Amino acid sequence: MKQFQSTLILVCIFCISITTTFAQSSPVMGFTEEAAKKQLALEANYDKLLKSNNLDDWMKYMTARPHHVGSKYDKKVVDFIAKKFKQWGYDVKIEKFDVLFPTPKLRLLEMTAPTKYKASLIEPPVEGDDSSTQIEEALPGYNCFSIDGDVTADLVFVNYGIPADYEELEKRGISVEGKIVIAKYAGSWRGIKPKLAAEKGAIGCIIYSDPKDDGYYQGEVYPDGPYKNEYGVQRGAVMDLPYSPGDPLTPGYGSTDDAKRLKIEEATSLTKIPVLPISYHDALPLLKALKGPVAPSNWRGALPITYHIGPGPAKVHLKLEFNWDLKPAYDVIATLKGSTHPDEWVIRGNHHDAWVHGANDPISGLVAMMEEARAVSELVKKGFQPKRTMMFCAWGAEEPGLIGSTEWVETHAEELRKKVVAYINTDGTGAGFLGAGGSHTLEKFFDQITHKVQDPQKGVSVFERRNAVEVVSGRKPWSHYKLSALGSGSDYSPFFQHLGIASFNMGFGGESSGGEYHTMYDSYKLYKRFKDPTFQYGITLAKVAGRTSLRLANAEVLPFEFNHFSKIVNGYLNQVTKLADKLRQETKTENRLINSGVYDLVANPKENIAAPKTKTEIPYFNFAPIENALNELKQQASAFAKASKNGVQNIQNKTAVNQLLKDMERSLTRAHGLPRRSWYKHHIYAPGFYTGYGVKTLPGVREAIEQRNFKEVEEQVDILASVLKDFSAKIEKAVSLMN
Repeated sequence: MKQFQSTLILVCIFCISITTTFAQSSPVMGFTEEAAKKQLALEANYDKLLKSNNLDDWMKYMTARPHHVGSKYDKKVVDFIAKKFKQWGYDVKIEKFDVLFPTPKLRLLEMTAPTKYKASLIEPPVEGDDSSTQIEEALPGYNCFSIDGDVTADLVFVNYGIPADYEELEKRGISVEGKIVIAKYAGSWRGIKPKLAAEKGAIGCIIYSDPKDDGYYQGEVYPDGPYKNEYGVQRGAVMDLPYSPGDPLTPGYGSTDDAKRLKIEEATSLTKIPVLPISYHDALPLLKALKGPVAPSNWRGALPITYHIGPGPAKVHLKLEFNWDLKPAYDVIATLKGSTHPDEWVIRGNHHDAWVHGANDPISGLVAMMEEARAVSELVKKGFQPKRTMMFCAWGAEEPGLIGSTEWVETHAEELRKKVVAYINTDGTGAGFLGAGGSHTLEKFFDQITHKVQDPQKGVSVFERRNAVEVVSGRKPWSHYKLSALGSGSDYSPFFQHLGIASFNMGFGGESSGGEYHTMYDSYKLYKRFKDPTFQYGITLAKVAGRTSLRLANAEVLPFEFNHFSKIVNGYLNQVTKLADKLRQETKTENRLINSGVYDLVANPKENIAAPKTKTEIPYFNFAPIENALNELKQQASAFAKASKNGVQNIQNKTAVNQLLKDMERSLTRAHGLPRRSWYKHHIYAPGFYTGYGVKTLPGVREAIEQRNFKEVEEQVDILASVLKDFSAKIEKAVSLMN
């Protein structure tokens, strides 16, 4: 053990030394040497202005009552935010969109056989947290955009309810047709579970939180610890988010007062079957009553039962009715006009609505953003003026499906395409390690920031602390901060995947659980005890996100770079080609075993596991068009890097170069979007059709392979190659201007 620790220390020292050297040898991207010195001095002054007690006070106020969409306290929160921005000198607008927001009218879940049980469907108050007593004001546990329904059927346990789980059921000859399924939260985004269940013929869906994932199996439960107690229920939207976010009644266009709204029965993003979330307290009697095959070992949770699949003899009755009302979604838009390039916008955003109190999600991120804006306003009082316009946005109705931001983006799409340089998003934050995803054309730029901001607990850069995770996990240390690819699940999606605006999403975590997520217990009291008690990481997030905004706003030449992007997209293509090879080999092997009768010979007759059916074999695909396009991209990226070495001061027509760079991400989109979901227009990053939040890179090609749509693979290869060629052509044009 000591030897391992010594080795680890040496590796960390080596890791820190090489990355520190990397940071020190790089100037502030987009600035001349003289301007970089001024920018670093500005950031040092900015840091001194940040006050953690502001985050504490604002969170206490905004989480004092439940503030879901359309509630009285939601409007109080909106007015509070707007008032603060006005006090700080911003030009403030509140934009209202009336959007579909169904709320529960009737929720009934009961087991009718082999014994009777009626689910309590409540989250009782916990000792020491007064906010948990505000039950009458709070939305109860439900899944927003579930349809109404009254169904009774045998119950089937489907694990996480993802495609691989249904393949396991098919092997056992178990169908969910005409049944009600019960699935665990986690494993995928919640909306995938009823979506896939309906495709398989189920007539209802129940989702519960198993204690193995975020309850007592992980640690002490609330109020003794931060993990989910037996009554906690994860609320959440189940609209078909991978199809499109936003108001289901105005798909692809803003929910303005004069907008044409679909009839509810015409809305395509609602579920096809009724769905209800429940606690593990209410799930236990249902699962305990199931018989049939014992669940596979990797399906079993931490409840004190033997997990069976069913179907039956447990039979359940699920009845749901909703109020299908339009409710106001409020967006607070605070603007600080740029001095030099007022028509180039840097937008910073975080939503304000919550399922209940929302201390962690979203208020922890919102108060950090507000403190950034306040500190910037203090700099303005001392004479600072950003070159580009800075906008701070507090979005409404994010929780039901990114509605407030999506409606704003769709309403102002033409202007945003012309003006926005980048969008920086947060959603919530805790303590621990910096997690960030975003456009890889800005990865090198963001890496510099991670070396400048210190971790408040360890006294090293946030990069060094994050890099230590790689080392301890046995992976290679990072040479630079690696942005993850963005899928969906927060307000960056309409900017990034719909309009093609370069974006970030960031926050801290890893040292506090998510057991309170979307429950009654996501309170100020829990956050102060178990998340970030002194808001030191909220301040650190303000330093990271604040630098990101300020540097983009002040850069003389926008700090985009393309070598990182080129290497990463090459890596994505390697993944896709390996995926095709893997599926091809697996299909050949599987078909051979099926045809030889081997599955029948090894099957246990008592388990009634049927041999799988043969599948169409995977052909060899021609990826040459993409490979050629990526070779051209590599050459142009290198040329851009070479031109950049001449220095910002030697670029004569900075305005023309900046206009090209601002629009680079747009060229990765196509107006027709992705197959069967035209709202998603980015051809490098998209949420997966069956993962929801989880990202699929090169989504058109990748998902065509996964779904065995071979003709579509060829079509998407050609489209992606064209996208990459256009991207390279724009880089070439930028290089000619720089030279």
